[in-house]
Amino acid sequence: MDHLNSSLLFPSPLPVPSNQSDFSSVFTQQVLPPLYLLLGVVGMALNTTAATIFFRVPSDSGLVVYLKNMLLADILMLCTFPLRAAAEAGLGGWRLRVAVCRYSAPLFYSSMYVGIVFMGLISLERYVKIVRRPSCSAPAGGSCPSLLSQGVAPARVLALLTWSLLLLSVLPNALLTSRPADASSHRCMQLKTSLGVQWHRVSTLSSVALFWATLLVLVSCYASIARTVLRAQRRLRHHGGHVCRRSSRSIASLLAVFLTCFVPYHALRVPYTLSQGPGSRFSPGTRRLLFHLKEATLLLAALNVCLDPVMYCLMCRSFREALLRRLAPGGRR
Repeated sequence: MDHLNSSLLFPSPLPVPSNQSDFSSVFTQQVLPPLYLLLGVVGMALNTTAATIFFRVPSDSGLVVYLKNMLLADILMLCTFPLRAAAEAGLGGWRLRVAVCRYSAPLFYSSMYVGIVFMGLISLERYVKIVRRPSCSAPAGGSCPSLLSQGVAPARVLALLTWSLLLLSVLPNALLTSRPADASSHRCMQLKTSLGVQWHRVSTLSSVALFWATLLVLVSCYASIARTVLRAQRRLRHHGGHVCRRSSRSIASLLAVFLTCFVPYHALRVPYTLSQGPGSRFSPGTRRLLFHLKEATLLLAALNVCLDPVMYCLMCRSFREALLRRLAPGGRR
């Protein structure tokens, strides 16, 4: 999938005014690295805590399977933050920049898109549970059985296919970023073979298409869930729609995180890619501005690793109950 998006690890020697070059140096080398480190520390603390809790939660539903895999994707993504911050700050020299291009960056982007896929699978599981099952309007305390929510084996198969997609994207990007490098290698695209460049273009288009398709699934599922909840509330004036309302709020939180973290970056993705291509008609100043906006929105996408643990509490009752037991006096047993 995406591989540093043809971006620069450091500002390129484009002919830009000195004040803009100074801004670039401050933003990419002094502002972004500490922000990535902060996200890394907070995200790792939240996700390791979530991992210790999920370790005690049985994988007895498709939802739990998807959430656990999303947690793993976030942890893998977090592991790339220190290298990315060090490279942006100019530490480690050109060899670290090359390592980021060949290994860390493919893992960063692939983990992000794996997490996006699991968000889509979770929304489908919620859709089937609420919309496709008449028993969704059962009294409070009842359940809404579904093939996806109870089918652990199919969920594991889908998870395995998703991770296979990760390997399919990481390995070619790493293997085809193999051209000789030196201190003048500022761009990841300079390290790619001709086949690597073509693979990058295909994987970029695929990842962008995957994102917008997942967004369409999320919006469609939430719209259907919202209509079902409203109908249930009209039929049952008291507590009949409690289960559906709770599930509706959980999918709404998922959609909110998705829109906040990922839409700005992908809205900018197409103009940025066009500006970086060969024979681009964008001016150097516009190219540099798009690069800075891409880096800022990418940081917003990375914020997702800190928000996902909050969603686990909203979406998974078993996780929420295990967390409350742990927080209770004498809970650390």
